Amino acid sequence: MLTTAKYHPESTGWFTSTRTNNGNQCVEVRFHGDAVLIRDSKYRRNPEHRLDIEPIITVTATEWMSFLGVVLGSSVAASPLTARTGAAGDTTLRHREIDLVYTPGEWEAFLAGARDGEFDRVPLSS
Repeated sequence: MLTTAKYHPESTGWFTSTRTNNGNQCVEVRFHGDAVLIRDSKYRRNPEHRLDIEPIITVTATEWMSFLGVVLGSSVAASPLTARTGAAGDTTLRHREIDLVYTPGEWEAFLAGARDGEFDRVPLSS
């Protein structure tokens, strides 16, 4: 059974780490029922992008918590959501065919918030 010391309460909107620089460029997360949605704030700020095709990754709460355990080094459990940091320092978050790419600063802000438990999501019981 998943347990966490603290987690973000049920949220109706998108949120970012408190470590994010004014929310300008960041990993954005939204809890919706038993789903966790992830997007990149940079996408919305580019006027060339169409919001109706904005890439959003959706995983279950259980998959999300497994992913957090892996990126924070507290778990080695496999997750369908992966993060890979390239030679240039950018981190690509991948789920199936969707990729979201974050700068080193964006990813560090996300990790700092994750270490503080800001993104913990307790799965809802059926």
